[in-house]
Amino acid sequence: MAQAQNILNIPQRDDSQRQRHLSVSTSPTATFQSPQSSFGGALARRGVPKQLKPFNTQDIKILLLENVNQSGQDILTSQGYQVEALKTSLPEDQLIEKIRDVHVIGIRSKTKLNEKVLKEAKNLLVIGCFCIGTNQVNLDYAARHGIAVFNSPFANSRSVAELVIAEIITLARQLGDRSNEMHRGTWNKVSNKCWEIRGKTLGIVGYGHIGSQLSVLAEAMGMSVIYYDVVSLMALGTARQMPTLQDLLNQADFVTLHVPELPETKDMISAAQLAQMKDGSYLINASRGTVVDIPALINAMRSGKIAGAALDVFPSEPRANGDYFNNSLNGWDEELRSVSNIILTPHIGGSTEEAQRAIGIEVSDALVRYINQGVTIGSVNMPEVNLRSMTSEESDYARVIFIHQNVPGVLRRVNEILGEHNVDKQISDSRGDCAYLMADVSNVQTSDLREILDGLEALSSRILTRVLY
Repeated sequence: MAQAQNILNIPQRDDSQRQRHLSVSTSPTATFQSPQSSFGGALARRGVPKQLKPFNTQDIKILLLENVNQSGQDILTSQGYQVEALKTSLPEDQLIEKIRDVHVIGIRSKTKLNEKVLKEAKNLLVIGCFCIGTNQVNLDYAARHGIAVFNSPFANSRSVAELVIAEIITLARQLGDRSNEMHRGTWNKVSNKCWEIRGKTLGIVGYGHIGSQLSVLAEAMGMSVIYYDVVSLMALGTARQMPTLQDLLNQADFVTLHVPELPETKDMISAAQLAQMKDGSYLINASRGTVVDIPALINAMRSGKIAGAALDVFPSEPRANGDYFNNSLNGWDEELRSVSNIILTPHIGGSTEEAQRAIGIEVSDALVRYINQGVTIGSVNMPEVNLRSMTSEESDYARVIFIHQNVPGVLRRVNEILGEHNVDKQISDSRGDCAYLMADVSNVQTSDLREILDGLEALSSRILTRVLY
């Protein structure tokens, strides 16, 4: 079979093909588990899972940016892949140069994989977002070119929720200002406008993984919880869902934001919404920097309308650590720094050892499953498809993966090509205009693989063909 190694993984990168719209909502079915735990249970009775490889694993080139946790690096390196890990993001020109040769890229929140960058990624199979968000990736373009995208939607939820609880207490007691005064040598023991959080109302905007965990923690500390979300969600504990954002803003003593970056959420909290908040209330944003109109917040805090705020995210953020948080970044940075009772942190909501280790494991495991097995469970832009693993007892097997445009007649043509062989199992699913087919074929030789590959490559609907064996 070795002769087939260089012919079995040939992506299509034809930018002239018809552009299509694709739904890219994230999946709730992703789970935090290793490849072995994912496929091991029922297979233990059938033999040891067989490791499939698309070609010589030394040829798989992976680029990891933004200091991906060592746990993730170790998993990828142990597979025999060539892994280059950098501690920072890259300027766009350097990123384009690097991405041309890699099969896998791992990023966090600072790296922007837009259409201009992805057009140069001729060999790219998969993107790993070692974070919750995927708004930094053009998911539609990636799907239309057969590039799967994975993220970690759960692993740092607790870290962000705990940070928000800490910020609520810090703001209520003005701890930041008192600490800064003490560092300057000033003793200022006051109780005016310092509060317990027990009995106060927390308003959570976005009741997803983070918001719901925060709800439980806040109730345990004696707070009343209300929340607003664009969909109806079951409340945890005694929390109550508000019918409108305005209703939440009118009632909450503390408002915390946990929404994605979308056109609908840009400046979600601006002058009009700040005016609807209770006098002397507090605002916390640990979601995305574009959600809050910062100049409007500065004005509301200086007028006394808002008693305190905590911001962990900003519209523009530095690419690396250093003395970069100044007016050259957003234009109002130095003015923001001069406001009293405001907590400014450098996007550290998920930056705990536990969260980063879990994210490294979760995303790297997903990348390995996709590269070695073709499994798309947890992908945010591809149909979620899975077949049980082959076992070491099954020889002369190959797994055929065909990513194609979702147009009439494709499955009939694919089955005509596979019909000359014994197809043991097959599954297909679609998502918008992109479809993903996986089939396991038995008793195949090198010449059969060449024949299957040539047949699928010739189909006009083809986006990407892979054969794993």
